[in-house]
Amino acid sequence: MQPFRLHGTRILEVDLRGGSVRAATGSMIAYDGDVTFKNAGMGGGDGLRAALKRRATGESIALMQCSGTGVVRFAKDAMEVLLVELAGDTLRAESERLLALSDGLSTDVAFAGLRGASSGQGLFTTTVSGHGVAALLSAGGPPIALEVSPQYPLVVDPDAFIASQGQLNQTFVTDVSWRTLVGEGSGEAFSLRFDGKGVVYIQPEER
Repeated sequence: MQPFRLHGTRILEVDLRGGSVRAATGSMIAYDGDVTFKNAGMGGGDGLRAALKRRATGESIALMQCSGTGVVRFAKDAMEVLLVELAGDTLRAESERLLALSDGLSTDVAFAGLRGASSGQGLFTTTVSGHGVAALLSAGGPPIALEVSPQYPLVVDPDAFIASQGQLNQTFVTDVSWRTLVGEGSGEAFSLRFDGKGVVYIQPEER
């Protein structure tokens, strides 16, 4: 597993020692050493099955594979970087908020539920599982980690959601009232509700 470290809060440095790391396409800002870059493919480097599932669900992910020996630095749109360590568990994340994945991790697509009881529209999310470190992105400032417990479920604006980790059940709830207060009451308003035990990561800026 490649050491991931932060240079400040907006730059990820990865020390490659003959291995490889996958990162968001176009996120490399500098490197030294003998490093090669190639497209990880439609499935994000996780094979044909992952590629077909992403095509069917529309949950796209664009990753490049960086291999060799040296130090590679990644950043994207001056966003803050969050490092999340996985030890055999699963992280559910917005695909556009994935910056880099160590080589012990794999991605897949999971059904996230129906957006509203009446719409019947299915939504999907990217899952990251295995042993390693995932680097996530937060727009508008540092990411915020919110604890969820059985006694205290959490409701989140979907535009602020980055990722979730733990034994959590995610559902969609209609929540028109607060959007009406800020002048966004038109159309179907919904929020993400998390029940169970785990952590939800959000950003201080709406997409």
